[in-house]
Amino acid sequence: MDKNYNFADLFAGAGGFTIGFKQAGYNPTKAVEFDSSIAETYKKNNPSTNMLVDDIKNIDKTNEFKFHDVDIIVGGPPCQGFSMAGARNRDGFMGDPRNYLFKHYFNIVKKVKPKAFILENVKGLLSMEKGAIFREIKRIFSDKGLLDGDYYNLYWKVVKAVKFGIPQKRERVIVIGILNGRYTNDNFQNIWKNTKDQITKENPSFFNSVCLKDAIGNLPEPTSDGQIKDPKPVTEYEKYLYHDGIIYNHATRQYSEKVLARLTRIKPGENFTKLNENIKSVHSGSYGRMKWSEPTMTITTRFDTPSGGRFTLPDQDRTLTVREAARIQSFPDNYRFYGNKTSINKQVGNAVPPKLAYFLALYLKNLLV
Repeated sequence: MDKNYNFADLFAGAGGFTIGFKQAGYNPTKAVEFDSSIAETYKKNNPSTNMLVDDIKNIDKTNEFKFHDVDIIVGGPPCQGFSMAGARNRDGFMGDPRNYLFKHYFNIVKKVKPKAFILENVKGLLSMEKGAIFREIKRIFSDKGLLDGDYYNLYWKVVKAVKFGIPQKRERVIVIGILNGRYTNDNFQNIWKNTKDQITKENPSFFNSVCLKDAIGNLPEPTSDGQIKDPKPVTEYEKYLYHDGIIYNHATRQYSEKVLARLTRIKPGENFTKLNENIKSVHSGSYGRMKWSEPTMTITTRFDTPSGGRFTLPDQDRTLTVREAARIQSFPDNYRFYGNKTSINKQVGNAVPPKLAYFLALYLKNLLV
């Protein structure tokens, strides 16, 4: 159990996966992130990791990754490009240029042959093209012909953040592959349950449900420079993320008078439908006001925009600050985000919640014993 595995975080973003894996005793030796401003946040928080700031298709062509370079590979290739059109032509699924992010993820796994990998994605991956894409992904990782005689024993599960003591209704599919593993579905499920029991023994409140008030209730009003002294934690969740010192990214935001006037007319649990205005929004929760007693909706990259969803505080006419959104994502309070507003919102909204990553890291240790 004490084995400290080396791992690589592909599509690393701000480092949500990395935080959880480090907390579980793993060593992040390499990370890949295409966006240089997002990579900056990762590097400043993880200075000893070799961060490769490049497109994964270029990394795939170099010798950055070699056989048995790392024990574990984690990452979620953005799925916008997934397509089955290629499966109907000569080069198949892997030949379709729209699947290139997944293809290069697979190629790096093939080159390194890690003991295990974890792939995180939107739960819609399971049903895309009537399930054909997911069937193809399973086939590719299990095909000894493609993996030089090896294969990955796969387990997948839709995970709900709220079930891991994270205060938001985020759902994702997690795919886990064990090199030449011999586990049945029952084995995977039993070890999952044992991991939950193990964590509960060490931290009895870990899986307790957490509402918005539990997560951010102790934070003061935002400041002009975003710096505050981390207030004493009141709840178990706040204690879990607490940092005794100055924390960042809790800055005030300006809204137009028009937007402020709208916000004042909406009560907790309500949204733009109460405004009797012709609001053009693709989001059904647009101008929504949160409730203290519930978890939030999924934190997206537009959590600071009233029209972006249900992100307005229950008792203040403003949306979440970066620090508040990071708390809801389960980032430790001392994790600082760098870059412009758009970049930072992406970093927080697209991250794997570190608390979920910690569970997965321990689960993997239990699988690899």
